[in-house]
Amino acid sequence: MKHIFKKKNIDLSENKSELNKTLTTFDLTLMGIAAIIGAGIFSTIGMASFQGGPGVVFLFLIVAVTCGFSALCYAEFASRIPQSGSAYTYAYVSFGEIFGWIIGWALILEYAIGNIVVAISWSGYFLNLLKGIGIHFPYWLSVGYYAAIDNYAYAQDLIMQGEKISPQLYEYIVGFENAPSIFGYKIMLNIPAFFIVAIITFIAYIGIKETKKVSNLMVFIKIAVIGLVIGVGFFYINPQNYVPFLPNGFSGVLAGVSAVFFAYIGFDAISTTAEECKNPQRDLPRGMMYALIICTILYVLIALVLTGMVHFSFLKVEDPLAFVFQKVGLNWIGYIISISAVIATASVLLVFQIGQPRIWMSMSRDHLLPKRFSNIHPKYKTPAFSTLLTGILVGIPALIVPASIMTDLTSIGTLFAFVLVCLGVLALPKITKQNKQFKIPYVNSRWILPFVAIAYWYFMLPKFIMYCNRINHLLFEEFLFLLFSLVFNLIIFLAVYKKYNAIPILGAICCMYLMIEIPAVGWYGFLGWMALGIMIYAMYGYGNSKKHHQILNEVK
Repeated sequence: MKHIFKKKNIDLSENKSELNKTLTTFDLTLMGIAAIIGAGIFSTIGMASFQGGPGVVFLFLIVAVTCGFSALCYAEFASRIPQSGSAYTYAYVSFGEIFGWIIGWALILEYAIGNIVVAISWSGYFLNLLKGIGIHFPYWLSVGYYAAIDNYAYAQDLIMQGEKISPQLYEYIVGFENAPSIFGYKIMLNIPAFFIVAIITFIAYIGIKETKKVSNLMVFIKIAVIGLVIGVGFFYINPQNYVPFLPNGFSGVLAGVSAVFFAYIGFDAISTTAEECKNPQRDLPRGMMYALIICTILYVLIALVLTGMVHFSFLKVEDPLAFVFQKVGLNWIGYIISISAVIATASVLLVFQIGQPRIWMSMSRDHLLPKRFSNIHPKYKTPAFSTLLTGILVGIPALIVPASIMTDLTSIGTLFAFVLVCLGVLALPKITKQNKQFKIPYVNSRWILPFVAIAYWYFMLPKFIMYCNRINHLLFEEFLFLLFSLVFNLIIFLAVYKKYNAIPILGAICCMYLMIEIPAVGWYGFLGWMALGIMIYAMYGYGNSKKHHQILNEVK
C-alpha cells in the first residue's frame, strides 16, 4: 500500500509529446477568457447583484483575488512541470499517487459534469433566441425528461392551490401532456444541448489549431458585445441607484459567493494544454494571469453598469443584461446580448471539452486508466478516444438531466482541486529561479498571516462561540464552519512557524472558506462521488499503476 503515496518524479524528458505545439500567450489568454466569461456574466451576475446590491463589485474582487492566489500556484506548476494533466499531475508530484487520482476524479466534476450545466444553459439561450425571431421549438425536444417532470409537477401544485399560473407554466403543462410516449413514458429530450455538445466535440476532435481559431473568434465577438454593453450602459447610469451601496450589508454581498465563483471557473483549464504550447514555461503563467485580470475588470464594470442602470431589487432575473436594456427601452441591444450569450456559453463548452480528455490522457500514461485513453489520433494529433468519450458523457446526460443538480458539484470539485494545488506548491523541491521559469514571489507568512488570523477571529468569534454552545445540535453547514476554523488555526500556526510563502497559504484558506459556503446537498454529492472514485482506483488503478509496477520491479 505504500506506493499509493509515492510521488511522481519531475522528469521533463517525458514531455516529448505527439501533440501539435501551436498555442502562444495570446491564444492562451483568449482561451482563458473563453472559459471564464460564459453563463456567469449573462445570468448568475443578476442574482448576485440582487443579493449584494452595487457592493457586489467587492465580491468579484474578493473572488478574483482568491482565484489569483490559485492562478499563481497553477502558474508555477505549469512552468516547472509543462505536461498535460493540470491539477492531477501537480497533486501526483506533490502528494503522491492517491492524491493525484482523487484530484483527477474531482476534475471530472469541473470539466465533464460542469459542461452538462453549460450545455443546458446554452440550450436555454438558443431557444430564447429562436423565439425572438418567431421560431418555436417543440417543447418535448427542448427540455430534459427530469426537468420536464419537475416543471409539470410545480405547475400542477400551483393549480391545486388555486393560484393563477403564468403563460410559461401553462406551456409546460400542455407541452408535457402532448409529448409522445413509449410504453407509458413521455419522450422529453433536450436536443439543442446534445446538438451543441456534438458540434463542440467534433471541433475538439479534429485538432487544437481548429479549436484555437474557433475559440478566438468567439472571444472577439463576446468581448465586443460586452464593450457595447458597458459603453452604452454608462450613459444610462442613475447615481441614485448606488445608494445604499451595501443595502444588505457585507453578508448580503457574500450570499452570492457561489454564483460569482462559478463565473470564474475555467482559468485553470488552459493548464491542460501544456504540451500544445510553443513555450509552456513562459506562456502558460502569462496566459492564466492575463485572462484573470481582463475578466475581473470586465466583471466589475458590468456589475457597476447593471446596478447603476436599474435598482438592484429588480435584478432577480435569469437574463439581467438583456433585462436592464429592455427596462430603458433599448430592446435591440437586448437581442444582441442574447446572441452573445449563445456564443459565450459555446466558447466555455469548447475550452472545457478539450480539458477533460487531456487529464484522462495523463492518467492513462500513468496506467491509472486503460491505454486507450492516451491514444493520439495519427492525423489530428488529439487524444481521440478520450475526446469522443467526453462528448458522450456530456451529451447524453444533457439530453435528460436538469442543470440544478450539477452546479454545486462543479464548484466544490474545482475548489478542492485549487486547495491541493495551492498546498502542493509548498511541497515542491526548492530551486533557484531559472530562465523563462515562473516562480511565485516569496512573502514571509510571519508578516501577513497573523493579521489575517486576527481579522478572521474579530469577525467570526461570536459565530464560533454560538455554534460551540449548541455542539450537539449542529447543522451540516455549521459543523463545516467549526471544522474550517480549527483547520484555519492549524494552517496559520504551521505557516508562521515554518515561514511558508504566504501566497499559496492564502489561496488554500480562501478556497476552503468558499467550500464551506456551498450547501450541504453539494457536499453529500461530492463525498459520494469521491467514494465512487476511490472504489474505481482500488479495483483498477492500484493494480495497474505504472508507479506500482516500477516499485515491484525494484524489489525484484
